[in-house]
Amino acid sequence: MSLALKCVLGALAVLLIALLAKTKSFYIAGLVPLFPTFAIIAHYIVGSERLASDLRSTAIFGLWSLLPYAAYLLSIVVLSERFTLAATLTLGALAWTLTAAMLLTVWTRVYPIA
Repeated sequence: MSLALKCVLGALAVLLIALLAKTKSFYIAGLVPLFPTFAIIAHYIVGSERLASDLRSTAIFGLWSLLPYAAYLLSIVVLSERFTLAATLTLGALAWTLTAAMLLTVWTRVYPIA
């Protein structure tokens, strides 16, 4: 049942993005994915199954995870007027992936799992 609820939440987010994209305030569609729906779910699961310090670590890592998202957005800004939509999104996803890999590498060296 909880999996079905998560699917419905995801579908509602996509619907809201699609509807907002058609309005004169289309840019608000970029804010919707940042609503912490999945963060709330992740924090609830971690907070209910692990120590408060683990929840805190998860939140700190979440703050650092803004860097790959920023790399993605910066790529879109820079590339959107030079490349096709497909190429722009692909390169943006690649920028996110590379930045996320670097973040994970640094994080696991600074905060090794005991």
